[in-house]
Formats: sequence, C-alpha cells, structure tokens
Amino acid sequence: MLPGGYSSVLQARNRDEFRDEVVRFTHRLGFQTVSAMTVIDHALGQSDFILVDNTPENYVEPYADPSAFRRDPVMQHCKRQSVPIIWNQDTYVAQGAADLWEQQAGFGYRTGIAMALHLPEGRHFLLGVDRDQALPGDPAELQRLVADLQLFAVHAQDAAVRLLVPTALQPERPALTPRELEALRWTMEGKTAWEVGTILGISERTAVLHVNNAMHKLGAVNKHQAVLKALRLGLIH
Repeated sequence: MLPGGYSSVLQARNRDEFRDEVVRFTHRLGFQTVSAMTVIDHALGQSDFILVDNTPENYVEPYADPSAFRRDPVMQHCKRQSVPIIWNQDTYVAQGAADLWEQQAGFGYRTGIAMALHLPEGRHFLLGVDRDQALPGDPAELQRLVADLQLFAVHAQDAAVRLLVPTALQPERPALTPRELEALRWTMEGKTAWEVGTILGISERTAVLHVNNAMHKLGAVNKHQAVLKALRLGLIH
C-alpha cells in the first residue's frame, strides 16, 4: 500500500520505535540529524512541546536554548508557515543570526530542510533534517528530497500524536467492532471481500458490510482510505 519508509513509522508501537523509524528515514534520505517536534497549544498562550531527535549529546544544551529558538530563522519560519524551508548559512546571515549558524555548524548543522504541519485544535508538527554537506545542486533532486520529507511528515505526525500525546489530549478514535477491524486487516493485505469472507467464515456480503461500516465510522470514501486511517489511529498494525 505504502512504500516501506513511510508506512513503517505508522506501525511504531512506542516512543523508542518511533524515534528509530524517524532516524532511519533521515539517514536513508541522506541526512545525519533530525528533529521531530509535536506542539499542543493550550489556553493563555501555553504550549506543550514533545521532542524526538538524535541531537549530538554535546549540543543538547545549546540546541534547547529558548533565546536561540526565538532568533533562529528556520524555527521562526516553521512557526508561521507550512511551506518547507531549505536553509544554509546564507539563511542565517540574512536574518542577522550568523553567530547561531557558526555555533551549530560545528556540530554538523550546516544545511538542511525543515517544515511544519499546522493542524486543527492547536496542534502542530515540526520536522527538520540536517547535515554537514551541501544539498544537491540539481533542482529536480532537491525537489524530490523535499517531497519525500513532506510525505513522511504526514505519516510521522499521525504516529507522534498516537504515541507521544497524552490520551486525554488525543482526538477521539472511532469504536470499530472486532469483526470490522479483522475485515480491515485482511483488506490491508490485499484480500477481496470474497477472500475476507472465506478467511473469517462469513459470507461475502457480510464481509462487505463490515468494511462499509468501518469506512463510515472512519469517515473514509473507500476501503483503501479506511485502512490508512485505521493505521494512522493505531487501530490496526
């Protein structure tokens, strides 16, 4: 259904597995470090920040400096926009923050790509990948990297909400019956309604009914979208 690099993060079962999948994808993309941050806004201007990253140990303290965060042009871009930013030394120099780049460059943060997803109900997901080598000069190759990161971010934020956000703050999950979940699991494996019915010992018509009920509860327009939504919500694996 989905390329392995994207679907694997949806199947993470805990924070460690989520981090491993994020780091693995980052390395496959050709970057050394990654930062995946989930932000939940509350009333009175308060926010919760949940960070998963592989920041070098000796850079953790400077990286978490709030004053540097407020001056960082990449972070400020992501705070306000959903369009990805491709950054390098020039990005920081243009914003009068050359000293920040000089500091982070010593730890391998010389260039990278960052983006944010701004979601309903005050939820945000920031994803950035960094490396010490220049980005590709070929526009087509660079565009592919950005597109890969955007697609991965969509799936990673779903997993982050499920695994990292406290249950009380998570969006409500539809209540699917065991049969509906079983029908979706086998649909995910590429089985037809007739095959699902045979496996579950029910008629083809009943199998179709279970899948249709699951689609309705998940607000999906077809069975493939229903499977994807169930994966994102952690209802099936």
